[in-house]
Amino acid sequence: MHLIINLIKSYWLIITVFLLTAIAALSLWPVAHLPQVPGSDKTHHFISYGALMLPVALRKPKYWLWIALGFTAFSGAIELIQPYVNRYGEWLDMAANVAGLACGIILAKIIEYFFQNTPSNI
Repeated sequence: MHLIINLIKSYWLIITVFLLTAIAALSLWPVAHLPQVPGSDKTHHFISYGALMLPVALRKPKYWLWIALGFTAFSGAIELIQPYVNRYGEWLDMAANVAGLACGIILAKIIEYFFQNTPSNI
């Protein structure tokens, strides 16, 4: 487990950029071309943004709270853009996104609590 945490802490920026790109692409792809995925749309939003926040919250750069606010703004921008690309922007999606961000922070705190002696580098 320490190895996984260290890898996430070391490559947090690459992981974050990849997830941001994937979230943007999947959020703005026309509905007709999306595959059916089991589960609630809100659950997918929650998990996506929780996964997005976790590497940042684990690594904790000095400005990580600003990054969380940036992710919130990114989420809002996606919801505002969606009607223009044959999608539906919903404020409940944004609420699920923000809840996912908060859960990512909480999960990082829990991991930190149980693995306090994990150094930030490999």
